[in-house]
Amino acid sequence: MTEHVTFWFDATCPFCWQTSRWMKEVEKVRDIEIEWVPMSLSVLNEGRDLPADYMAAMDAAWGPARVFAKVKQEHPDKIGELYTAMGTMIHAEHQGGKQGTGAYNDIIAAALDKVGLPATIAEVADTNDEDDLLRGYHKTAMDEVGDEVGTPVVKLGNTAFFGPVITRVPTGEEAGTLFDAAVTLAGFDYFFELKRSRTEDPQV
Repeated sequence: MTEHVTFWFDATCPFCWQTSRWMKEVEKVRDIEIEWVPMSLSVLNEGRDLPADYMAAMDAAWGPARVFAKVKQEHPDKIGELYTAMGTMIHAEHQGGKQGTGAYNDIIAAALDKVGLPATIAEVADTNDEDDLLRGYHKTAMDEVGDEVGTPVVKLGNTAFFGPVITRVPTGEEAGTLFDAAVTLAGFDYFFELKRSRTEDPQV
């Protein structure tokens, strides 16, 4: 039986990227169907007292999130492909960590072109035209797990979690085994959290 997975993401988050690449590996060894849904660290962190450099990163993160909201609404069949294209540039090609409004505009334009989406979609990146739409998608994640989380949010069956947070991407049957374990935990409606201190950064 096909396992439906809902995966909420912010394209600028390296941890989210690692988890998403694991899920792409799982696709090769398990019968799963992934629905990609945008969420936004910029929305999540609005009004919080955070360091100036982090807030500048949140200013930059609005652009990609707004673009993904529009693509999810108008071209949902392309959202996973666009995430792969944009995420590869940001993370695998080490173009992330940008700060300030409009910082990802060149990457947005290049990614849209790579997957054959209209260049005009990029125009929403520096406006608030799609903010209500983005907030709506973001809310669907928060409704599942609460707002004291980050990205990704992953729903397996009827249960959603923040994470799994992984620093390396397993492949082959190892990816499948980790997925099976996550599905098993999600099957217990009284299971909520596992956590330990992280000792390494994402190995992109």
